[in-house]
Amino acid sequence: MARILIVDDATFMRHMLTQMLEGVHEVCGEATNGIEAIEKYKKLRPDIVTMDITMPEMQGIDAVREIIAFDPEARILMCSALGQRQMVLEAMKTGAKDFIIKPFQKERILDAISRWA
Repeated sequence: MARILIVDDATFMRHMLTQMLEGVHEVCGEATNGIEAIEKYKKLRPDIVTMDITMPEMQGIDAVREIIAFDPEARILMCSALGQRQMVLEAMKTGAKDFIIKPFQKERILDAISRWA
């Protein structure tokens, strides 16, 4: 059972991911922007982070850079809409391990997490 930090500015997306992971993995925390994500990563040390790309205050890609600088072994899965291909590629170059396309499909999420857990 992996410990997951869910990062998304949309409450319903965090809730949806939490429900999909319930009983399979432990959601150890949530963050609504990149700044919170960095703080919670350092405090909680999750096994995996699901990171939205577009958020207020600090974008997901910038948060990935900061988290990877702090912990090069961090396992971050980017969550993006279909039209964000270039941003996903940039996130992968900065250290993200995988990506999950919105709207979420439970099987794809569980597969990606189990691959990196």
